[in-house]
Amino acid sequence: MLDTQPLKHLLMEPDKVEDLKIPQSIVIDLIFRLLFNEGNVSLTRFTDVLKISSRIIDSLLLWMQKEHLAEVSKASGDLGRLAYIYTLTQAGEQRARDSFERSQYIGPVPVPIQDYNEGIELQTQVRRSVNSQQTIDALRQLILPADFHRRVGPAINSGSSLFIYGPPGNGKTTIAQAIAGLIGGSDPIWLPYAITAGGQIIQIHDRLIHRQVTPENGRASGISRIDRRWGLFERPAVMAGGELNMEALDLRFDPIAKIYEAPLQMKANGGMFLIDDFGRQQVTPSKLLNRWIVPLESRADFLRLQTGQTIVVPFRMLLVFSTNLDPNELVDEAFLRRIQLKVEVRSPDERLFFQAFVKYCRDFSVAIDKDLFIHLVQNWYHKHGRVMQFVHIRDILRTVQALCEYDCAPMHLDKALIDEACRAYFVE
Repeated sequence: MLDTQPLKHLLMEPDKVEDLKIPQSIVIDLIFRLLFNEGNVSLTRFTDVLKISSRIIDSLLLWMQKEHLAEVSKASGDLGRLAYIYTLTQAGEQRARDSFERSQYIGPVPVPIQDYNEGIELQTQVRRSVNSQQTIDALRQLILPADFHRRVGPAINSGSSLFIYGPPGNGKTTIAQAIAGLIGGSDPIWLPYAITAGGQIIQIHDRLIHRQVTPENGRASGISRIDRRWGLFERPAVMAGGELNMEALDLRFDPIAKIYEAPLQMKANGGMFLIDDFGRQQVTPSKLLNRWIVPLESRADFLRLQTGQTIVVPFRMLLVFSTNLDPNELVDEAFLRRIQLKVEVRSPDERLFFQAFVKYCRDFSVAIDKDLFIHLVQNWYHKHGRVMQFVHIRDILRTVQALCEYDCAPMHLDKALIDEACRAYFVE
């Protein structure tokens, strides 16, 4: 069972600048840049953007006032300094321009990399608990052998690695997406929006990947004031296909904004990283696999800043490879040994193929006719020596639907329509 005390301590809201555990200059630069961009900024706006307490911001603004770098442009209400609206002085504007030379990042104050590492390790040290019924429910939309859930469930709970292989069109990607849904539906995870290492800012939060949940529904109980630099998110699911290249797996420096974007595997920490269509990436399989061998073994990833400094971050996710190519031609024995579980997704036999036919007939609201199924199998599979694939049924019925719409006829099935759809679908 997870000991939540260290995590609660880590997530406690800092009271003083020193409690942020990062250089004060980083926070001051963020204040300068926000003031420069927006002109007049209230204390509430500062806390919303920087996600640190008003006490810390007020202490820094008071210092900036004494140094004649910022001034109060107006005050509203009877809340004293809390109601002040600030703007930059002429000297402050010059300091703000200097800060933009260092970085253009404006956002939540970063968390030190040590705290990020500790947070990920604390939240991944206990294995997830997904039971057989949950896995069966997640895969219910697919036509699969009855015991198939036993091949993927243990991999989810181990949180290590999974290799899914088999011919195309039988649901490998859909299976991986179902796994992602299982992981995302488990307990949420606290992640920082950004971290700092070696004086540099690394942005982790990605709106396309990280789906935020309210702390009331998560694990915030027992924490009086939460460090808002951390957000509570569904377990992330990162999916990359043929577009994946080596640059996406390293820290990416933006020369304009002068900040780093976290690599995909870092964004996936605590969740799942799916490499779909493995073997068809822009990088060769051997290079891609060599990139993963050390992290899979050590559960740590080594990343390099432009300064040459190397940083170490946890590698804690379910890594899933999905391919329709022959695994023996893609990977060597050493790599396969490091993949904990391998799952073959085979082409269906006639019984499963008929189950798919029944399912999709219901989806398309057409009558289920076993004679039409026999006609399809005998004339377009047995006669041609063609291998059945689950996706065929769906695609053929879509083509039939298009033909019916073209004829201004209601959706229906007959032998002539099946033959016409198959002639349009299959390449002889």
